[in-house]
Amino acid sequence: MVAPMDQTLAPGLYIVATPIGNLGDISIRASAVLGAVAAVACEDTRVTGKLMQHIGRKARLIRYDDHASDATRDHLLALASEQPVALVSDAGTPLISDPGYKLVRAARDMGIAVTSIPGPSAAIVALTLAGLPSDRFVFAGFLPAKAKARAEVLAELAPVKATLVFYETAPRLADALAAIGEVLPGREVAVARELTKLYEECRSGSPEELIAHYAAHPPKGEIVLVVGPPGEAETSAEDADALLIEALKTLKASQAAAEVARATGLDRKALYARALELK
Repeated sequence: MVAPMDQTLAPGLYIVATPIGNLGDISIRASAVLGAVAAVACEDTRVTGKLMQHIGRKARLIRYDDHASDATRDHLLALASEQPVALVSDAGTPLISDPGYKLVRAARDMGIAVTSIPGPSAAIVALTLAGLPSDRFVFAGFLPAKAKARAEVLAELAPVKATLVFYETAPRLADALAAIGEVLPGREVAVARELTKLYEECRSGSPEELIAHYAAHPPKGEIVLVVGPPGEAETSAEDADALLIEALKTLKASQAAAEVARATGLDRKALYARALELK
């Protein structure tokens, strides 16, 4: 538990979740911790400075991002061994697609107390809005920027029977949707953007439908892609045949069957028998 504002915190590292857009989402506990620590490690001191000003708190801000040196990490660890130090990201929960885990791992190895103050996470907010199965999901971070690597990641995740969650940037959205449509055909996708902000949006559809929409309405802001699990929608015999015929243009019957099975959740042996017939 966090002590009242007029008391001090014990030395250690405090992982503090911050708002992903709406500053009103800062928790009472997070605000109290940020007001009681000796320093705040953050990705961008300007961003965190605005948050600190909003909640009326003051603390020393130390930049800690992807480019931070080992010396910076060592300095934070030394500080946290004697005083309370907070770790925040620019938005959301630290360690989700940022380098914070290295700091936490090192702190634990050194016996420094680590406390997590939970709060907003864009991945979870998007998942709650998408209307796709949420009993099992896989957060896979940012998709690679290069086409080949992006396709390989999607192919690796294709057989996973869970909803997939990715972070993406607006300039790469169309390419990401096109890759999802090609590697994970038949799946429903949700594009969540501007989460918790005035123009929050969560739009669902096929990759092709979403590409057409955002070609006419170029997106802005940070984006979360939520992709439905395999086999969520029934695949008709005609659709399965169409997928097999397309796959057989470049693959052997066994390979084509395996690819369509991954994409649809249909039985691979039955698909292989049908592929032989179609061939």
